[in-house]
Amino acid sequence: MGEGYRATDTVLKRATADRGGWNRSREPVAGFMSVRVRILLGVLLVVGAAMPRPASAHPAPFSFLDLVIREDRIDGILVLHVLDVAHDLGIDPPELLLDTGVVARERGRAVALVDPRIALSTDRALRIEWLGMEPAPDRHGVLLRFRVPVPRPGALAVLTKMFPYDPIHQTFVNIYEDDRLRQQLIFNADSREYVYYTGSTQGALAVMGTFIPSGIRHIMIGPDHILFLVGLLLLGGSWMALVKIVTAFTIGHSVTLSLAALNLVTPSAQIIEPAIALSIVFVGADNLVRGTGRDVRAWVAAVFGLVHGFGFANVLREFGLPSEALGWSLFSFNVGVEIGQLAIVVVVATALALVRRRSDVMGYRVAWAGSVVVIAAGTYWFVQRVFFPGGA
Repeated sequence: MGEGYRATDTVLKRATADRGGWNRSREPVAGFMSVRVRILLGVLLVVGAAMPRPASAHPAPFSFLDLVIREDRIDGILVLHVLDVAHDLGIDPPELLLDTGVVARERGRAVALVDPRIALSTDRALRIEWLGMEPAPDRHGVLLRFRVPVPRPGALAVLTKMFPYDPIHQTFVNIYEDDRLRQQLIFNADSREYVYYTGSTQGALAVMGTFIPSGIRHIMIGPDHILFLVGLLLLGGSWMALVKIVTAFTIGHSVTLSLAALNLVTPSAQIIEPAIALSIVFVGADNLVRGTGRDVRAWVAAVFGLVHGFGFANVLREFGLPSEALGWSLFSFNVGVEIGQLAIVVVVATALALVRRRSDVMGYRVAWAGSVVVIAAGTYWFVQRVFFPGGA
């Protein structure tokens, strides 16, 4: 855990040094001021120094939390600045918390203060066992140790809002697996829960259990993606041809989804969303004008899959990709999308095949009418996304 402490100490020293540099950068200005102005400023500084200052105005509004995931437990160390603890416990002066006797006496109140401000969970909320509290004079703080008796989890959800009274307070979190630092996080007043996936079989299964259903759900609740697929299926074909179409679409969107998730290519949603609408218009129009020409639906699916992949990436980015399990999460999300697509293909293609089996004329009319609906919907979405992006 020394590596994590050195990192957080560096941040603390750098913040203090930056504050000192800010003061020094203004000292030379005094040399250009008149004697009267300097005297006036001196009086103001003396008065300002004599005025009481709020406890929140200290140079390092930080807390530090180390979580060490082991086979049969999670060990934790929490370091808090004495000014923050003293503020919430009503202790004055705060430096009393650097005394071993005071710390021993205030341990119960300190634990009761911070325990509800650290939320750890797997498939259930985890209970923290607090072990001890001691002064940390070198960090002008107090140090609390704890453990959570739980087998190594596949995923660990973390959320902490340590000192709500201070809106700029931050908590630096280091997550270790055994003695290896795996993730560093910063929580502030606006932070949401973060899910860490461990580098184990349980972790990979947890990622798949999260992102496969997410991929299925996204394709099922995305009417534009569904209509694009339906447009490709309206002219029918063998099951092998239809599977090729879906697979080509998957390959296309997988490429751009990965590029966007890795922040290598990140086009604006203001470009991508109208382009997705145009792809729907193109598919419907192609159905109407193709006639007996060559079936290029697989190529169309691959090309426009590149566009749709950026749309998937926007959703996945909002969902949050765990950096420590990026490969598994991308793979799992794509698998979910593919499962959702195949389910749509089975339902739509089966229904269209039944119609054609009953009457070729009826099958043609359904394909023609469906293509018109696809074009109309794509045109509507294009106009809406270009001219009314706010949903007006």
